[in-house]
Amino acid sequence: MILYGRNPVREALRGRRAHSVSEVWATSSAAKEPWLEGNSVKIRSAEDIARRCGSEAHQGVCASAGGYPYAGADELLSGEAPLIVALDQVQDPQNLGSICRTAECVGATGVVVPERRSAEVTPAVCKASAGAVEHIRIAKVRNVADFLGEASRAGCWSYGASALPRARGGRPDSSVPYTDPDYRGGVVLVLGSEGTGLRPRVADACDQLVALPMYGRTESLGVAAAAAALLYGILQSREVALDKAP
Repeated sequence: MILYGRNPVREALRGRRAHSVSEVWATSSAAKEPWLEGNSVKIRSAEDIARRCGSEAHQGVCASAGGYPYAGADELLSGEAPLIVALDQVQDPQNLGSICRTAECVGATGVVVPERRSAEVTPAVCKASAGAVEHIRIAKVRNVADFLGEASRAGCWSYGASALPRARGGRPDSSVPYTDPDYRGGVVLVLGSEGTGLRPRVADACDQLVALPMYGRTESLGVAAAAAALLYGILQSREVALDKAP
């Protein structure tokens, strides 16, 4: 895998794939970055770097790294009170990268994606995540609904993001305001595809559907924006609960 962009390469050099970064190429100006000190860097033109990584968005640096080290789903569920993000057929690499970045920033345990009909970790996803994928664990599962069953048996509660926003004065489905649940303990936040939201079987496997308030004219938030709002809401709820604990 050829990573490109300053953040993705920097985080790869200090993250879980540090041992597998075999070569780094940079322009003469990018090679002066302090975080490249101590690394063997080959000076190349911007054109050569673009050719190597296949993108003009390289910011003067790219690197050859090994394949992405996916985690096991059981690894994510084994910790105490995990916070996991499960994505149901999110196919846009930019969305996957943005969600991974937010998940890492809030200290989530990991992200779960299905093996089929889903974006996977590619150089574009690494770039969109600003290198966050090098620090957060991502697991592939055969079936998201089955994973939610495993999460339930491990003591986690699953909350699905409703594709139908909770409008002022009404409730379009069985969802509750995202501020209602008690997010203490093990939590799985489940987000659906960009166009249709959660598939019925995945939604049925959730313990509760939650919805963000929508007061404007736009029908819904994008999945990455919804993930950010919900994850920070969950983080705040968990921190408040922790502060109130005896």
